[in-house]
Amino acid sequence: MSRHTLSVLVEDKPGVLARVASLFSRRGFNIESLAVGPTEVPDISRMTIVVSVTGLPLEQVTKQLNKLINVLKIVELDPDASVQREIMLVKVRAETDTRSHILETAQLFRAKVVDVAADAVTIEATGKSDKLAALLRVLEPYGIKELVKSGMVAVGRGPRSISDRSMRPAERSA
Repeated sequence: MSRHTLSVLVEDKPGVLARVASLFSRRGFNIESLAVGPTEVPDISRMTIVVSVTGLPLEQVTKQLNKLINVLKIVELDPDASVQREIMLVKVRAETDTRSHILETAQLFRAKVVDVAADAVTIEATGKSDKLAALLRVLEPYGIKELVKSGMVAVGRGPRSISDRSMRPAERSA
C-alpha cells in the first residue's frame, strides 16, 4: 500500500469539499487525513489530502480532480521534499504521583502543556504522525482521557510555492 500526500488549491466556495471527498469515495479511495484552510491568496483554500492506494493508480483520481471546476492546482508532495505536520491535543490522567513524569515526557517530545486540572493535564504536540504515535505510546499507561488530532498539513521545501506556478488562465486574471 502506498501513501500519497496531495496539496490541492481550490476556490473557497460552498460545496467544494463535498465534491472532492465524494470523488475519492466513488473511486474507492480511503482518505486517511484531510485538512482544509485559507492560503496567502484571498478566496483560495488549500486542501491537504493523505490517501493510501492499493493497486489503483492515483493518477486516475488526480485527473478527475483537475476536471472539477473549483479545483485550481494539484501537486503531489514527496515526503522528503516537503514539511509535513499534524497537531494533537491529548488529555492525560495526571494524579499527584504521576504528574511530574507526564510533564517530563511532554518536554522530551517538545510538546506544550496547555491546560492543567486537579486530575488531568492537556498536552499539545506537533510533528509527523510517527512522533505523535510515539508520544501516545508513552502516555497511554497514565490513561488517555481524551484525544484529538488534526489532519496533516504540508508545504513543499524551498522557495517555490504551489501558487507561484501557473493556475488556470481565468484564475490568473481574476
